[in-house]
Amino acid sequence: MNAELRLSRDQMRALGYQVVDTLIEHFEGLREKPPSRRGQRPELEALLREPLPEQGADPAAVLEQATAGVFSNMMHVDHPRFFAFVPSPGNFVGAMADALVSGFNPFVGSWFAGSGPAQIELVTIDWLRQLCGLPETAGGLFVSGGSVANLTALAVARHVRLGDRMAGAVVYYSDQTHSAVERGLRVLGFAPEQLRKLPSDEEFRLDLAELGAAVAADRAAGRIPFCVVANAGTTNTGAVDPLAELARFCRQHDLWLHADGAYGAAAVLCEQGRALLQGLEEVDSLVLDPHKWLFQPFEIGCVLVREWRQLKDTFSILPEYLKDVHRLQEAVNFCDYGIQLSRGFRALKLWMSLKIFGVAAFREAVARGFALAECAEQRLRESRCWEIVTPAQMAIVSFRYRDANRSPEELEATNQQLVERTIADGFAVLTSTTLHGRTVLRLCTINPRTTTEDIRETIARLERLASGPGA
Repeated sequence: MNAELRLSRDQMRALGYQVVDTLIEHFEGLREKPPSRRGQRPELEALLREPLPEQGADPAAVLEQATAGVFSNMMHVDHPRFFAFVPSPGNFVGAMADALVSGFNPFVGSWFAGSGPAQIELVTIDWLRQLCGLPETAGGLFVSGGSVANLTALAVARHVRLGDRMAGAVVYYSDQTHSAVERGLRVLGFAPEQLRKLPSDEEFRLDLAELGAAVAADRAAGRIPFCVVANAGTTNTGAVDPLAELARFCRQHDLWLHADGAYGAAAVLCEQGRALLQGLEEVDSLVLDPHKWLFQPFEIGCVLVREWRQLKDTFSILPEYLKDVHRLQEAVNFCDYGIQLSRGFRALKLWMSLKIFGVAAFREAVARGFALAECAEQRLRESRCWEIVTPAQMAIVSFRYRDANRSPEELEATNQQLVERTIADGFAVLTSTTLHGRTVLRLCTINPRTTTEDIRETIARLERLASGPGA
């Protein structure tokens, strides 16, 4: 019995080498594996269900069980042919950083407990602030992902603009806004009648005319417009709302402008992204997810606020058991700037990745995502089988299968079925969405290890799956 929960030095070294070798094999051999394997519940119950173990087992055997039974039954969102949702193409440096964090187990809720990790978070957050063009007054923190980042930013908007008094307050956003925003607003206590989901324009952007009319109507009715949520790269199509125009509108009408850039904000790194994201530097708050287009492992989301002190104004509470923490002058206690007191060291993986690879490599990798989507669009246009619904933008292209010999109902069924057929085929994974009431397929091409041949072969297989037997 091992009551101290310790392995010997030799056991630790052996297990550590096995873990590293397993990860190297994963990174190096991923291309040759299918991007998705979805185990059936009875199969996984038989494989993994067991009584609570009273006695310990050999570490190598446990690692083998995890590798064979757990990590083989999942979608590999870092696979070069995973084009579904928004991929998370992590990197080996980030994985090693997470291993270091797990081993050292720093507490990054307070400077008192984790001054070094807190300083790295400050530095890395400031790098992101600079990339996004926000002023020196801006700051933020790392959270789990876009959902909590949006929730955090919207809580600040509620506190600053409303003093947390929500009666009659109204929030505006388009029908292309991620569900995390609406979920966050519900958690913050806003009722459905306080949420204005406005129809987007023909390019799936927030329509300024619709917004202006809705704000005017609400003010005339005695309600309190206070916040506009803009998209800096939608999940559906990569659309970017007119950020500069929205910033002017919000200043004119004394509204908080929040930008959900969980997917797209990191594209500001490259020239194409900067052109699309003009006005990003003018927002009051911003969300971005480094576990998407900055190529980090889950979980690392980021919230930035134009006036960093507003985070502390919103969240800081000083209980008596934290008085020692707050006696240190010039200390930054991240527990005062967000929801979490217990929080891990999320910054290390991004900090190490940027240090080891350099921002120029990230810039090239982001630009490659744009180029791959343009390659996909060109290949789709070369075929008579496909209709482009939205052209390549922010590394997303959406399209539909077409066939003059099939009825609209048959075509809709074919497009709906292609996702499952592709997963069953085993070469690539993509997902669908609905635009203008029709099912469309979409490719999100942000993985820098994806090749143009991956794109061409994926589209060729889609054509065979759509037109072949059983189609």
